[in-house]
Amino acid sequence: MTPLRVLSLATLFPDAARPNFGLFVEQSLRALAAQPGVELTVVAPRGVPPWPLSLHLRYRALRMLPRQDDWHGLHVHRPRFRLIPGRAARNPAAIARAVLPLARRLHAVAPFAVVDAQFFYPDGPAAMHIAAALGLPFSVKARGADISHFGHTPATAPQISDAAIKAAGLLAVSAAMRDDMAAIGIDLAKVSVHYTGIDRARFCPGDRIAARAALARELELGPGNRPLIASVGALIPRKGQALVIQALPELPGVTYLLAGTGDSEGEYRAMAARLGVADRVHFLGPVAHADLPQLYRAADAIVMPSVSEGLANAWVEALACGTPIVISDAGGAAELVTSDVAGRIVERTPKAIAMAVRDLLATPHDAAAVSDTLGDRFSWERNGRELAEHLRRIVSL
Repeated sequence: MTPLRVLSLATLFPDAARPNFGLFVEQSLRALAAQPGVELTVVAPRGVPPWPLSLHLRYRALRMLPRQDDWHGLHVHRPRFRLIPGRAARNPAAIARAVLPLARRLHAVAPFAVVDAQFFYPDGPAAMHIAAALGLPFSVKARGADISHFGHTPATAPQISDAAIKAAGLLAVSAAMRDDMAAIGIDLAKVSVHYTGIDRARFCPGDRIAARAALARELELGPGNRPLIASVGALIPRKGQALVIQALPELPGVTYLLAGTGDSEGEYRAMAARLGVADRVHFLGPVAHADLPQLYRAADAIVMPSVSEGLANAWVEALACGTPIVISDAGGAAELVTSDVAGRIVERTPKAIAMAVRDLLATPHDAAAVSDTLGDRFSWERNGRELAEHLRRIVSL
């Protein structure tokens, strides 16, 4: 088999300062690297603003990261690019300028066959510039906000359109995401659906009673088998946690767990206090990926009424652990909630969310049946194999 030398560009990728940042991208690239005949180089550019903005706590740790390291079996290059907060339209060109000298050096030693962009924006337009400079074909994957937000923003939409036209092939995390790409003028014939993967050995049904008891002890929830619902994701308006808090007055006795951090945490705490439900709302902070299965198993439902998604990994992980989901009709929701066993797709209102949660609580779920709704669509081995096949097709065009 002819070696397939891939240069993967991923602005969304974990590092020592943000170990949970873009875990699904890391896992997909590890799965790609494990495929026969694939030789992978990962470039994970990090944006740092000019002084004095670079002194801000948000960027201080990024400034100290090494320019390359070994990350869970992948050798990762981490060049810096000049980030101007609020000027997202400049990022692709800045990334390309930062990456090109490195890419040219590596390409001169062992030529790449293809450039792979793991996110449509800013990675896609940046990969377009890099691929053109190296004389290579390139591929771009759409995951969610890169299309729903940047694909509709006047300053960035033309760059997405240009990258889509010039790319040799495109990927989408769901069929719904593929339709969203078509809606902004991207050629459907170039887009293949590429589902995420999960570790089915880790994310699987388990001892729900033990998981719940351990969580109750950790959070000091007190005695009793009170109903638990949870959300997993950044605490930002788009994720919809505010709607779940607003639904709690209609869900007496239900405890709500929020895993994640974000700028809206203070607002959500104040909202819970104002509604008189603060004692039933627990902010867990960042939860390590390895600890998520226990959280999923302990919950009666995972509730995530996002404004937009591609196909959220947390949705898939919760179902794999045997826990039904209550989600909005965003992205690939209908590709996961294919029956009442898997959960409910609801309007983004507190009333609709409360009704769906009450419905699920009234009919206790069978964890194995919930997990079985995923079939064999989601595994990292399949994800890596399909990505390698996609990139080989591009090279052979």
